[in-house]
Amino acid sequence: MSSRPIKRLLRSLNFRLALWYSSVFISSAVVLFALVFIPLRLTFLEEDRDIVLAKLQEYSLQGEQLGEAALIAAIHQEELSNHHNGFIVRVLNHRGNTLVLTLPLGWERADVIHFDLATSLEPGAVSWGELPATDRVQGAEFASRVLPGGIILQVGKDAALRERHRANFRKKFAFILLPAVIFGFCGGFFLASRALRPIRELIHTVRSIDTGRLDARVPDPRTGDELNDLVHLFNGMLEKISSLITGMRDALDNVAHDLRTPATRLRATIETALQAESDPEALREALMDCGEESERLTTMLSTLMDISEAETGVMRLRIKEIDVAELLNEVVDLYQYVADDKEITVLCQVPPTLSVRADSDRMRQVVANLLDNAIKYTPVGGQVSVTARRQEEEIAVEVSDNGAGIAEQDLPHIFDRLYRGDRSRSQRGLGLGLSLVEAVTHSHGGRTEVESTPGVGSTFTLFLPVAGPAA
Repeated sequence: MSSRPIKRLLRSLNFRLALWYSSVFISSAVVLFALVFIPLRLTFLEEDRDIVLAKLQEYSLQGEQLGEAALIAAIHQEELSNHHNGFIVRVLNHRGNTLVLTLPLGWERADVIHFDLATSLEPGAVSWGELPATDRVQGAEFASRVLPGGIILQVGKDAALRERHRANFRKKFAFILLPAVIFGFCGGFFLASRALRPIRELIHTVRSIDTGRLDARVPDPRTGDELNDLVHLFNGMLEKISSLITGMRDALDNVAHDLRTPATRLRATIETALQAESDPEALREALMDCGEESERLTTMLSTLMDISEAETGVMRLRIKEIDVAELLNEVVDLYQYVADDKEITVLCQVPPTLSVRADSDRMRQVVANLLDNAIKYTPVGGQVSVTARRQEEEIAVEVSDNGAGIAEQDLPHIFDRLYRGDRSRSQRGLGLGLSLVEAVTHSHGGRTEVESTPGVGSTFTLFLPVAGPAA
C-alpha cells in the first residue's frame, strides 16, 4: 500500500480531531485515576498506621502494667500470628540490645538493620518511621515508644499487602484503560467525522463549482449549530455570486448593445466627414457630432463606474449636515427651464427645518435623476411634485408625477443597469439613472421605493437615515 494515502490521512483534520478528542478522553481518565489512586494510597497508609498504633498500644499497656517479662511472653505467644499477619515487633533494652524480634513471612534479620532505635524518645511518646524497601521486601511503616524501665518497643507492618492492593488497582485500571483508549479514539473519529460532514459537503460543492456547476449548493444539515450557519452563509454567498454573474452578463450584453449605437454613429459621422473633406461646415458639424457621441460614451462609462463603486461600498462620500429644503430647491430651479418648455408645473414643498447627514453632491445627483425622469415622461401640461418629510429616524423624499407610469412587467427591473422599458426606448437616455439612484441611496444606508400606475403616474420615495450612513 502506498504511503501517500496514509500521510494524507494523518494530515487530515478528521484524524487530528479524533486524536485530540481521544487525547482529552484518555487524559481525563488518567487524571481521574490519579484523583482516585492518591487518596486510596493515603487511605491504605492511614489504615496500616492505625493497625500498627493499635498493636503498639496493646503491647505498651501490657509492658506498663505487667512488666518486661510479661511483654516478652505476650510477644512470643503471638509470634506465629504476627508472623503471618505481617507484623514486625521488636523489644530492646536501654543499651539497644534486642530482647525479642518477630518478623513477617519472607523477612530476615538483615532486613531490619536500618530499624531506628529511637533512643532520643521521651518516655511514653510515639515516633513514626519508615523502613526502606529492598529487592526482597516492600518496606514497612513502624512506630517506636519508650516504656518505663527504659525498654524500647517497636511495632511495624509489612507494606507488601498494601502494595499488592495498589498493584491490583493499577492492573485493573490498565485493563480498563486499554478499551478506553480504543473507545476514545473510535468515538473521537466518529464525532469528528460527523462534525466535519458539512465541511466535506462544502468541499464537494466547491469542487463541483470549479468544474462549472454554478448551481451546486451545500445540503442543509439542519443542526442549528455554527456549521449550519456556515452552510447558510456559504449558500447565500453562492446565490449572491450567481446573481452577480448573471447581472454582469446581462450588463455586458446591454453595454455591448448600447455602445454599438454611438460607435456606429461615430463611424458613420467620420465616413461622412471624409467624403465631404472640402466643406468646412460639414467637417465642423461632423466634429460636433463626434464630440456629442464621445460625451455620451464617457457619461455612460462614468455612470457605470459610479454605480459599481456605490454597490461595492468603495464610493467616497463626503458626509455632512445638509439642508434638505435648500438642496431640493436647487435641483428644482435647475430643471425649471426644461419643465417650462413642456409647460409642466413643478411644485416643491419641504419643511424649512429638515436636515440630514449625507453627501450633498451625490444626493443632488440622485434627486436630479428622479426629477429628470419625471419631467421626461410627463406629458405637456402635466405636474411634478417634490416633497420631503421626517418619518421617525428617516427622511423621506418623494418625487411624483402624473405621467405615463411604468408597466407592471417593467416595475421589478427598473433599477437594473441599462434596463429600459418599451415606453422609455422612445426617449433618449442611457438606462442608468435609476440604477445610480438605487446604488447611491443604498450606500447612504437608505432604500428606494416606487409606486406606479400606467396612465396615472409614478411616485419614487427615498428613505435616508437622519444620522447618516453607518460607519
